[in-house]
Amino acid sequence: MTKMVTMIGKRILFMMIKHIFQKEPVLSIATCLAIISAFFVPPDAEYLGYIDFRTLAILFSLMTVMTGLRGQGVFDRLGHALLSHTRTTLQLTVVLVGLCFFSSMLITNDVSLLTFVPFTFVVLNSLNASVRGKLLLPIVCMQTIAANLGSMLTPLGNPQNLYLYGKSGMAMSSFVLLMLPYSIISLVLIAIWAVWLCREGSDIVVTHSAINSEPDKKLIALYGILFVACLLVVLRVLPYGVAFAAILVCIFFADRPTLGHVDYSLILTFVALFIFIGNLGRMEAFSGWLQNILAGHEVFVSVLASQVTSNVPAAILLSGFTDNFRALIIGTNLGGLGTLIASMASLISYRQIANEVPAEKGHYFAMFTISNVVFLAILMGAWALI
Repeated sequence: MTKMVTMIGKRILFMMIKHIFQKEPVLSIATCLAIISAFFVPPDAEYLGYIDFRTLAILFSLMTVMTGLRGQGVFDRLGHALLSHTRTTLQLTVVLVGLCFFSSMLITNDVSLLTFVPFTFVVLNSLNASVRGKLLLPIVCMQTIAANLGSMLTPLGNPQNLYLYGKSGMAMSSFVLLMLPYSIISLVLIAIWAVWLCREGSDIVVTHSAINSEPDKKLIALYGILFVACLLVVLRVLPYGVAFAAILVCIFFADRPTLGHVDYSLILTFVALFIFIGNLGRMEAFSGWLQNILAGHEVFVSVLASQVTSNVPAAILLSGFTDNFRALIIGTNLGGLGTLIASMASLISYRQIANEVPAEKGHYFAMFTISNVVFLAILMGAWALI
């Protein structure tokens, strides 16, 4: 009897661990790496010094504000307003993909895809079957690429930018100018793709359901003020501790449910990776080896590392062993192209496709991979020339 109970307990534990790994693979791997590294460097007072509290505070603040604005339907209303002027498949494609490209610069690539990919399904479902069948996979694929590429222009665009921007001490203008050539090239490539996709375009009538709930204008105003506070922290005008406390208190009393929808797994992933990288830095043999590999090859190494670990872990890992942050910023942003896990935001779209049209997920994966490789090759070529 005792043996049977033990076996059942082990099976339940195994299933729980499997579920956690499937739901949060990056967090799970990061946690395992942190735990393993702790056997080589036992926990001590220096562990606290590993944690970049400024990055965590800004990340939490931005995610909370964006979650609140999304909950109020602000981004959905923006999409509806823009779609009201579309009359052709080209216009529709430009709006849906452009929303992801430009919005990701301010609301992050994750929030952009979480908002506008489901919105795209609703819009395309209103069209006839042949048009929907032609546009659905290409548009979602390009929305994903657009969100990843649009987000690279600003420190607010994605988590690795936020981290590397804070770590580097760069001015906002310097960061934007660094990534501006790649953003312009990306926009041109996306425009060419849209024209090619809609080369046999036709007139359409977009119908979409009205948004049911009315937004709370006071809450939207509050979130607008809090977003400005986030910007001031990023610009190093306002202390991050002040903004973090203000946002936490305001949301707790004004819109408490929003706090339950924040992506805490991303914050925990950062903490686990900070511990892992901090411990690696105290292992002299490994530290010296990685520094030698990185020297002069930061862009290539960060692009390659992003393909297997995704670009956020790659940014945190490699930043501990080089001071060439400009190269890391370029490499981890371009490295978000390539494999499906190169940017974890890409999984958002893939899951949506798998849920909505499961029979097409293989086709989408192939289209996504080929498109990403083409974009990555062109942008890496541009980097070599720049």
